[in-house]
Amino acid sequence: MAKRDYYEVLGVEKNASADEIKKAYRKLAIKYHPDKNPDDKSAEDKFKEAAEAYEVLSNADKKAKYDRFGHQGMGGAGGFSGQGMSMDDIFSQFGDVFGDSFGSFFGGGGGRRGPRRPTGSNIRIKLKVSFEDIKKGSEKKIRFKRWVVAPGLEFKSCNTCGGSGSVTRVTQTFLGHMQTTAACPSCGGTGQTINNRPKGANEQGLVQEETETTLKIPAGVQDGMQLSVSGKGNEVPGGVPGDLILIIEEIAHPELTREESNVYFDLFISVPEAVLGCTAEVPTIEGKAKITIDAGIQSGKVLKLRGKGFPDINGYHTGDQLVRVNVFIPSKINKEEEALMKKLLDSESFSPENKPKKDRSFFDRMKDFI
Repeated sequence: MAKRDYYEVLGVEKNASADEIKKAYRKLAIKYHPDKNPDDKSAEDKFKEAAEAYEVLSNADKKAKYDRFGHQGMGGAGGFSGQGMSMDDIFSQFGDVFGDSFGSFFGGGGGRRGPRRPTGSNIRIKLKVSFEDIKKGSEKKIRFKRWVVAPGLEFKSCNTCGGSGSVTRVTQTFLGHMQTTAACPSCGGTGQTINNRPKGANEQGLVQEETETTLKIPAGVQDGMQLSVSGKGNEVPGGVPGDLILIIEEIAHPELTREESNVYFDLFISVPEAVLGCTAEVPTIEGKAKITIDAGIQSGKVLKLRGKGFPDINGYHTGDQLVRVNVFIPSKINKEEEALMKKLLDSESFSPENKPKKDRSFFDRMKDFI
């Protein structure tokens, strides 16, 4: 069964603010909460579906990727599936969305189920890639520094919460006793504190190390696109590592220009070549290509080299290379050339009045290619 659009799942518009997305998720999670819908598989599936949608749309990087590529862009590294998470994982990761009083809605059992597993921070790295790498896809070996848990780090159960990760308070209101559950202020909800910190570790029990990893860059990536590699970010004691986020930076080509999946090249030819026709060699992403220039070609004519552009990152199609022909007019000529030009002034063939009536403008022709 195809996945529903995440915005449709949460019932929000694509331009919804972070606060609107959070409120929409909170409303659905309360509605389909397992404590409120015991033994209801349909409600449990909707609860997980809402968690999956919120996990993506509440993360700026993943939301941008989803907005651009949809569900297909979320596959592979950095992807997420709420259906593959346990209920404890969902409560652990998103429990604080509901606020301190969430547990009181369902008798204190739904807000937190055991200690919270914190998530390490993400690492962002700019990765420069050439046109050739983008055309074929490539593998890049990179080295970077990240924080990891120091060897020998020891923990003990939190004295404040007794290892549960949460503290419960009972307050008297005009409606009677109100029970609220919140993350433990001493351990941050993890249920444990550092007992023995190795030498050289910081206050969080972390040390910095240099890491090397080989990454696969898919063909068709674009400048500014972000690729996420799950679990390669900074570690955190008692939790899960953050992600490694690669920000693609295209290396400018000396002769070609890119627009989406197409590439463009300006070819300059002489007046005699335009009149008589010729062959020309043009650069492509992968090397060179020969093209034929028909006799009488007009300046601004666009020729298409099919399949010489970039592949679409989703594999739907491959772009083209568009070659715009420009007839070069010299600014200075010698006397012999000047005399020849004056002779041509009287030639009907060189008169603009004989231009084909059906000849279309450069902009009209470009519309056919874009």
